[in-house]
Amino acid sequence: MSHHLSGPDLRSPKDDARLDLTDLFVFSRPGGRTVLIMNVHPIAGAGATLHPDAVYRINVDTDGDLQADVAFSVVFSVPKDGRQTATVYRATGAAARAHEATGEPIVVDAPVAGDADAIVVRADPYRFAVGLRSDPFFADLDGIVKDFQWTGVDWGADKNVLGIVLEMPDAELGADPVIGVWARVSLRQDGGLESVDRGAHPSLTAYFNAEDVKDAYNAGEPAQDWDTYHEAWIAALAHFGHYERAEAERTLRTVLPDVLRFDRSRPAAYPNGRTLTDDVTSARLTMLSNGRITSDHIGPHTDLLPDFPYLGAPHPA
Repeated sequence: MSHHLSGPDLRSPKDDARLDLTDLFVFSRPGGRTVLIMNVHPIAGAGATLHPDAVYRINVDTDGDLQADVAFSVVFSVPKDGRQTATVYRATGAAARAHEATGEPIVVDAPVAGDADAIVVRADPYRFAVGLRSDPFFADLDGIVKDFQWTGVDWGADKNVLGIVLEMPDAELGADPVIGVWARVSLRQDGGLESVDRGAHPSLTAYFNAEDVKDAYNAGEPAQDWDTYHEAWIAALAHFGHYERAEAERTLRTVLPDVLRFDRSRPAAYPNGRTLTDDVTSARLTMLSNGRITSDHIGPHTDLLPDFPYLGAPHPA
């Protein structure tokens, strides 16, 4: 999967789908604007909510040091009468490197949409939307499980997620066109804030991390990724794709540290950012197999919207 079920044993972190990061997207729009999308809650149904004790965050590195320089944190109210609201904070500098929802509130008490109609909030210069949407992830997961005997069935064709969509002028993310982006979900419990899920590049933890390290990975920081994980991941590439060590190291440098780089002076196409139609499953299969498996033969979804909030309307129950 892209990043669905990223806790141990193919389960959601803390066995709670509300805390499960599924995908991260970053791409440009005409007029000098950048779009950030963080999807959570795999297989979400009508009435799905976000965790009121969690912080949903998109981190942006503007200078290439693997530290957040700008961070957008989203927190949610306790659901009441089937309704929930979201508040978005923008933090910079040292505040952006903490996991707390601090900084300037840029969107306050925005409604979470629970049906087909997206609720777009305009808080100049930002646009924001959150709610139940069609999951843009596409893959023949049954074929992958069946040793690449393709079924032609798109696992994500009828699935929904809770989408968090934020659009802003490029300048809000610094003057340098090159940025690095990753997402994180943290849960407040026992008097502290624990990072329970994080990621940027699709389909990494499912393929590379052993079950007993997934919690530690989700709690970690990208700046430590290479030192902590590269040996185990080199071994994984040797196993899956029969890579020689030097070739494995070069390949891993494209995804580790787990920060999605996006040069906004160039068109978005994974791994330069990620659009909603990029075939990341085929890209990861090609990488893992060292070019022996190049596609799962599943194409992108056709229910995407041409304009904000870009994610398609949710599928009926």
